[in-house]
Amino acid sequence: MPMTRRDFLRTSGASAAALGLAAPALAQDLRPLRMVLNWTYQGPQSWFFLAEDNGYFADAGIEMVIDQGSGSGAAVGSVAGGAYDVGFGDVNALIRLASTEPEDAPLCVYQMYNAPPFTVAVLSSSDIMTAADLEGRLLGGAANDGALKLFPAFANLAGIDTSGIEILNFQSNLREQMLKSEQVEGVFGYVNTIRFSAKLSGMNPDEEIRFIKFGDYGMDLYSNGLIIPKALAEESPDLVSGMVAAINRGVADTLADPEAAIEAVARREPLINREVELERLMATLTDEMNHPELAVTGLGNVDPERFATSIDIVVEADGLPRTPAPEEIFSDAFLPPESERIYKLI
Repeated sequence: MPMTRRDFLRTSGASAAALGLAAPALAQDLRPLRMVLNWTYQGPQSWFFLAEDNGYFADAGIEMVIDQGSGSGAAVGSVAGGAYDVGFGDVNALIRLASTEPEDAPLCVYQMYNAPPFTVAVLSSSDIMTAADLEGRLLGGAANDGALKLFPAFANLAGIDTSGIEILNFQSNLREQMLKSEQVEGVFGYVNTIRFSAKLSGMNPDEEIRFIKFGDYGMDLYSNGLIIPKALAEESPDLVSGMVAAINRGVADTLADPEAAIEAVARREPLINREVELERLMATLTDEMNHPELAVTGLGNVDPERFATSIDIVVEADGLPRTPAPEEIFSDAFLPPESERIYKLI
C-alpha cells in the first residue's frame, strides 16, 4: 500500500526523534494555514486548540495559526476576502454571500452548530415577552453579530414591523453591560454567548435575562461551521480532509475530557474563568450542537432536506436575488469516514 502523507509525516517525525533531531526540520514540511474564530478564546473553541496541541494538525501536514474573531458573520467575510484560509463562521452569512456574490463565496466543509442559537436577549424585568413586543424598541449589538444579521429574516418570519425599531451598534464586549444598564432594551447574540458573558459580568442570567429565540418562531437554521475558500477545496482536497479529521478528533478529545479541553483554552487566554468556560462549553454541546439529526448524520454533516429548507428560509426572508444550491454552500466530501464520525455529544 502506498505511503500517505500522514504516514510520511509520522515516520519522518519518529525518525527525527530517534536521531535526536529538532522538530523544525519536520515543521518545514507543514502547510501554513490561518484560521479565524467566531469570537474570543472561549470554552467552545477548545477542539481547535486540542487539535493543535495534540498534533492532529501536524499529522495532516498543517501548521495552523488560530486567531480570535469579531463575529460569526465576519469570519465568513474574512475567508471570502482572502485574509484567512479557514473560518469558524455562520453558514447563514455564507448563504447570503453565495446568493449575491457566488464567485467569491467560500464553502462549508464541517457543520458544527446544528441547532439555532440566535436570540434577542432582554431583561426579565422588562415588558418584552414575545417577538411582537420588540416593535418600537431600541436594540443593540455588534455589527458582525450573526443574530443581528439574521434579524430582518427573523422579523419577516415572526411578522414584526421593524419600522419603529432602532438598532445601536457597539463593541461586543459592551453588550451585557449595555443591557444591564438599560441603555438598550434588547441585545443580539447567541444564547450561550450572552448567558455566560452575563454571568462573568456579575449578572444571574437565569433570573435576570429573558431570551427571545429565533428558533421558537420557525427559524430552524444551522449556524457555525468550518468555512474554507473553494480554491483550497479544489486544489488541496487531501489537506482539507486532514484538517477536518483533525478537528473531529479534537471534538472527540473534548468530549472525553472537558476539563482538559478548558485547559487548552487557558493556555491561550490565561485570564479566562475556567468554571464559567466549562459551563459554556457544556451548554454549547447541549443546546447548539445536539440537534436530534446528529444521531443519524454525525457531527459535521447535514440533513439534506432540512439544509435545503434552511437556505430557502434565509433567501425568502432576506429577499435575496437567487437561491444557491445546497452544494454551493456545503460539501460532505471532506468528512471523516462514517465509522469515525461523532453521533453522540452528551
